[in-house]
Amino acid sequence: MSEKLAPDRRHAFVHHGQKIYEWDQSLDEVNVYIDLPSGVKAKQLDCDVLPNHLRVGIKGNPPYLDHALCEKVKKDSSFWTVEDGVLHVTLQKAERGKAWQSALAGHTSLDPLSSEQEQKRLMLERFQQENPGFDFSGAEFSGQVPDPSTFMGGVRNS
Repeated sequence: MSEKLAPDRRHAFVHHGQKIYEWDQSLDEVNVYIDLPSGVKAKQLDCDVLPNHLRVGIKGNPPYLDHALCEKVKKDSSFWTVEDGVLHVTLQKAERGKAWQSALAGHTSLDPLSSEQEQKRLMLERFQQENPGFDFSGAEFSGQVPDPSTFMGGVRNS
């Protein structure tokens, strides 16, 4: 049932008409996806995740991305992989449930409608985790959506 609440689309950061990366999020993670140049292998990459910063590039070259993160992450729980020519960086949120407005600080933030939809989806994901026998995928909120990071339902925010 939780698959129904997974992100249904990725958000793209586009600069001067070129897609730089895509990203999505869950209660616990922010995922960044970067299309690699043809032929680039994982061993050629330099990827460094710090609690407040992400640096990605090809060894021996200036970084492709070298930016502050939108929010703080758990460095030791974050990691990266390469699959089918795409670098996938998994950033473990320091504050579980917090809805990020963008992956990297200063990059395009979610518009108000997308932000509200993300917050609703994260709240439903949290309800689903706290009540595993129920299907919340079709649930609707009437009124303002509570912040999923501060909601203190059945499971404490850890």
